[in-house]
Amino acid sequence: MFSRIVFGLGLSMVSSLHVCAPFARAGDEDWSIYLGDKGRSNYSQLKQIDRSNVAQLKVAWTYETGDKGEYQANNLIVAGVLYTASPTRKVIALDAVTGTKIWEWNPAGERSGAGKSRQRGLVFWQNDEGGEQRIFTAVGNYLFAIDPKTGKTLASFGDNGSIHLGTGLDTEKPPAVGLNTPGIIYKDTMIIGGIGGPGAVRALDVRTGARRWIFHLIPRPGEAGHNTWPPEAYKTATGLMPWPGQALDEKRGIVYVATKTAEPDFYGADRHGQNLFANSIVALDATTGKRLWHFQIVHHDLLDKDLPCPPILLTVTHQGRKIDAVAQGTKHGYVFVFDRVTGEPLWPIEEKPVPASELRGEQAWPTQPFPTKPAPLMRQNYTLEDISTISPEAALLTINKVQSSPNHGPFPAPSIKETIMFPGFDGGMEWGGGAVDPDGVYYVNVNEMPWIMQMVETRNADGTPLPRGKKEYMLNCAACHGLDFTGNLQSGFPPLVGVLQRKTREQMMQVTKLGAGRMPAFDRLSEGEREAILDYILGIAPPPATGRSDEPTAATPAKARKDPPYAFAGFKRFLDKEGYPAIKPPWGTLNAVDLNTGELKWKVPLGEYKALTERGLPPTGTENYGGPVVTSGGVIFIAATADETIRGFDKDTGEILWQAPLPFSGNATPSTYMAGGRQFVVISAGGGKSGRPAGGSIVAFALPEQPSASAK
Repeated sequence: MFSRIVFGLGLSMVSSLHVCAPFARAGDEDWSIYLGDKGRSNYSQLKQIDRSNVAQLKVAWTYETGDKGEYQANNLIVAGVLYTASPTRKVIALDAVTGTKIWEWNPAGERSGAGKSRQRGLVFWQNDEGGEQRIFTAVGNYLFAIDPKTGKTLASFGDNGSIHLGTGLDTEKPPAVGLNTPGIIYKDTMIIGGIGGPGAVRALDVRTGARRWIFHLIPRPGEAGHNTWPPEAYKTATGLMPWPGQALDEKRGIVYVATKTAEPDFYGADRHGQNLFANSIVALDATTGKRLWHFQIVHHDLLDKDLPCPPILLTVTHQGRKIDAVAQGTKHGYVFVFDRVTGEPLWPIEEKPVPASELRGEQAWPTQPFPTKPAPLMRQNYTLEDISTISPEAALLTINKVQSSPNHGPFPAPSIKETIMFPGFDGGMEWGGGAVDPDGVYYVNVNEMPWIMQMVETRNADGTPLPRGKKEYMLNCAACHGLDFTGNLQSGFPPLVGVLQRKTREQMMQVTKLGAGRMPAFDRLSEGEREAILDYILGIAPPPATGRSDEPTAATPAKARKDPPYAFAGFKRFLDKEGYPAIKPPWGTLNAVDLNTGELKWKVPLGEYKALTERGLPPTGTENYGGPVVTSGGVIFIAATADETIRGFDKDTGEILWQAPLPFSGNATPSTYMAGGRQFVVISAGGGKSGRPAGGSIVAFALPEQPSASAK
């Protein structure tokens, strides 16, 4: 028997469904849906582990995937079987009680080839009778259906087991599209977003992969919001695929979608206007894809402030009445809360002026929305009051930087002048999102990391054009790999210095076309443009002009390749000389917010650097990636930190009740389930973030087994 999540007015309710499964046991409770349920609540009704005994948790089993990398999977547990998506996008099934492998699906033998890049979870589907089951996973540009019992690709889905994720997007040719956050099941459809591509939400038939409906996030002529873009933008604009994920009110048939920034992220002269439905929460009819309501959280985004996590559904008591609500976290630390049926905010949202742009051709939106409640969960400015307290050297560094590159609040206009970006690019909430309990309390981890922002000219000082390869590198590559090729390993961007020692030119060319790791496919570039980039990286002088045409590919109209006059200088954390965030702690926190009242209940540091606590400093918190799980037992479980530790917190006070070391940082959201009479807490531990070591481990914790009656 296994538990299926059925969505009600507030949090999920658990019911039982009989299935024929060799690992199912009486009393099992599953975690069969990404982030716990379709409301993405990260809440479990299990309470075998509670405040009184959580300190007794021990490692029950571990499993090594054999992979190494950013392991971000929120694991699914169905009928006694744990399903995980490994760092190389293998799908592995384990006995959830013992950790013994049952089967492994390896994409290396599929049409996609081997996979590599962050994947946050899988989708499990079965029909009402339980006899028809599928697991969905994405590798490269393909979505696969797998038989949960055998680990074999299901040939009946799509084209012999898979569909190209770029199909069905109403484009001339299928663009390169990936999927790192799993979709959500509504009846016999799966609703998905993606990464790359022109921007759309789609519902696919779970049996065939055929498109049921599509909602264009860059509206076409005649569609609502079309007038918030230049008239032809729907033909050329990209980057709006909604990667953070969706939440579903199954009873009402409403899906809530969190969307990202349109590209290029930092210069929007070719997309003047408000840019609906970028940076928005959009409520759609889950049967038809019809828009019901929306709210744009960032207008004409120029700062990569895509919504970082899926919406969360909950029920609150607001001004004396019960309201079914939806909450959305942001990179700048605000929580926006709406009536999930009407879209009305629970507290007023004010439009406030923000700095204007100094860049040629840019028209920054003059205001941005700020909710009056809850208060932001992080600082909104970096001032002299925020100088580092770690050491005298760090204090001097931060004083000098604040004076030379001042911070202008959460919405500075990109400029050729260096600016402290705070809240930072990975600041506020991250992709792990938060958790909510039936009392309407929202628990979420937050980053308080400063970054450096600067734009650079894409022409020489005298106005002459840059060499072709250098210009294309600046526009397409420098944001991640740096203007000086040094990369940013803490963010997962490798250096390109000495790249020929690791890859051949042919392999590099393939990566620029198909993508790899965090790098998307750059199939919109012509072969000549990619060759020029490689020549520049490798220090090869550009060849003499041949008169050969190098127009953009047919998939991307020529006007889309109009080169902007500015490029982003790259994602750069602001660190002191010891490598710590160059700001007064805390650098990472765990927060509890009562969304009935909009008031903060508590805030505590999340994580520590032992080298600093040994110097007598209180815990500073660390950069953190991955979300929390809250249980009926009163415990919040979260790893996420850069100190290779998982912790259990008292949900009422924020007190640490338990902590245990991990082999690598647990940059994933835990899962909790009941199997074989025991409640387990399991975490994917792969590290690879914040410059930490990388691996590919699963670690499951449980209370010590009680001796059986016959053994007494």
